[in-house]
Amino acid sequence: MSEIFLDIETTGLSFKEKHRIVEIACIETNQLLPTKKLFHKLINPEREVPEEAFNIHGHSTNLLKTKQKFSEVADEFLSFIKDKDIIVHNAKFDIPFLNFELKLSKKNEIKNNNIIDTLDISRSKYPGTSNSLDALCKRFNVDLSRRTKHNALLDCELLREVYINLLDAKEPKLSFISSVNEKNELQKKLDYSKKILSPTEKELQDHNKFIKAEMKKNYF
Repeated sequence: MSEIFLDIETTGLSFKEKHRIVEIACIETNQLLPTKKLFHKLINPEREVPEEAFNIHGHSTNLLKTKQKFSEVADEFLSFIKDKDIIVHNAKFDIPFLNFELKLSKKNEIKNNNIIDTLDISRSKYPGTSNSLDALCKRFNVDLSRRTKHNALLDCELLREVYINLLDAKEPKLSFISSVNEKNELQKKLDYSKKILSPTEKELQDHNKFIKAEMKKNYF
């Protein structure tokens, strides 16, 4: 089965407060190697983009007014991710936002069956430390020089590199899986990564505090 690395940008932190998606990116891989297939759209959120959100991702209200609405790209998006594992950092943020948009578009929601959350994996491996995408990139010496603002497509590329490191896998080896042992070892790592690791209440509170602190740092 192919994998999808997915990321979104939004107008704010909660769809319950009528915030919407402004960018969605998906990169397809096969055994973690890029297939050169991707889905990337800037989305008209049908509302104003707050200044604080603009400062984070750089997508202005005027720019996004010229783009397609989510409902206009929903079928293409669902077709792209169909029957694939979805790898995302902090699925508890991205997937509810996507399902909210899909519900508004009268489309089927994304099920949790094929969701792999790298935030959960990193928390289990490195408890008590920051496990943001930035922090993990620094931990694994992944180049962050291009990340001057949050960008869904770039973040998908960074997440793929982080995920490979989280599995303790070496990318060149993945392209030449010749022995049964190598295949079995890779499958064990992928199976492990799919386990659902539920954060504690304290972890959720700490994460919310971290998100708010990051937004304040970028806004002001």
